[in-house]
Amino acid sequence: MLTRPFILRALLAFLISLSPLHAREPIKSPPPQQKTVRARDLGIPFDGTPGKFNAITDVAGVEVGYTTLISGEGKLQVGKGPVRTGVTAIIPRGHESLNDPVYAGVFSLNGNGEMTGTAWIEESGFLEGPVVITNTHSVGVARDATINWRVKHGAADNTGYWWSLPVVAETWDGWLNDVNGFHVKPEHVFHALDSAHGGPIDEGSVGGGTGMIAYEFKGGTGTASRVVPVVGYGDPGQKKTPRTYTVGALVQANCGRRPELTIAGIPVGKEIPGEVYKEESGSIIIVIATDAPLLPYQLKRLARRGSLGFARTGTVSKNSSGDFFIAFSTANAGVANPEPLTHSVETIPNDRMDPIFTAVVQATEEAIVNALVDNRSMTGRDNHRVDALPHDRLRELLKKYGRL
Repeated sequence: MLTRPFILRALLAFLISLSPLHAREPIKSPPPQQKTVRARDLGIPFDGTPGKFNAITDVAGVEVGYTTLISGEGKLQVGKGPVRTGVTAIIPRGHESLNDPVYAGVFSLNGNGEMTGTAWIEESGFLEGPVVITNTHSVGVARDATINWRVKHGAADNTGYWWSLPVVAETWDGWLNDVNGFHVKPEHVFHALDSAHGGPIDEGSVGGGTGMIAYEFKGGTGTASRVVPVVGYGDPGQKKTPRTYTVGALVQANCGRRPELTIAGIPVGKEIPGEVYKEESGSIIIVIATDAPLLPYQLKRLARRGSLGFARTGTVSKNSSGDFFIAFSTANAGVANPEPLTHSVETIPNDRMDPIFTAVVQATEEAIVNALVDNRSMTGRDNHRVDALPHDRLRELLKKYGRL
């Protein structure tokens, strides 16, 4: 027989589960079962010099936040789970400068996917607000929630209107996640935006990357950075003093077949055979940030270089892949203001951009490898399992090919 205290506790728990506060609380993943290990910790050789955190947040002002949704297991029940998804938010100038747009450029390597707001970036040259990344079927709710969040956190524009065409990008997580259950809610987008911060950030199965698969290993979120000295010509007889800039990359990696995976020039995917699905059904989103003073057309050139870092890991960007890249610069603050009538801006000559191009390629490559290395195996809907890239086996291959 059930006792009265037991019945009262059960009733209280049920009522709490129905309360609005409980419904708005983001579902968070369990704590990691392993110590964070990044690609460099395994001895993987990368070119270039990383920033302090080797992350996109090494670009001063850039903030990143996540909501990670993990719940349920076993057989798929649409609308109930299992849930393996989330939201990633990137705020270019941070919370303190939400209404100061940044110069930006976008590039589509293969367009079987979605990144909203790009038409206005192409037209205006500005990214006006955050970049949000989630799963394919949550683009709509994430877009609307981002507008809602901006209305609550920012003033109206100079015409008196709250006007927003936010950038929301996606990759598909339906192998592990109940993607048609629409588990990403506005409050999850709000949480990712509100919790965005600088400094070190998590990688792997977090945020929008929670349910992703890359090269048929567990994929997801990865980041890296490079510190770049750029030397100008200077006046005749004047000493050439380099100026140092930072380039950061963040990826949501959900791309490629196992045999394609290449790390440090090693055919890792061929050496560690395995198959998750019969044909590629993934994509990648690459976000490039820099404090180098670049104009929109130059940032479009940076976005295109993300494809070279992507290619270093083995991809050929297949027909079913949605590969969208965006690059922005945090320099030239205030140039979108309607007053004064004219603005002076800084820019780097095209002839001096090669070191920055190189940094984009290097940081993008390492970010993708970090998404694979700084991760763990996951079981999702219908007990689909995706193994993480095995660290010991990868180190054996690095030794075998003389790369350690």
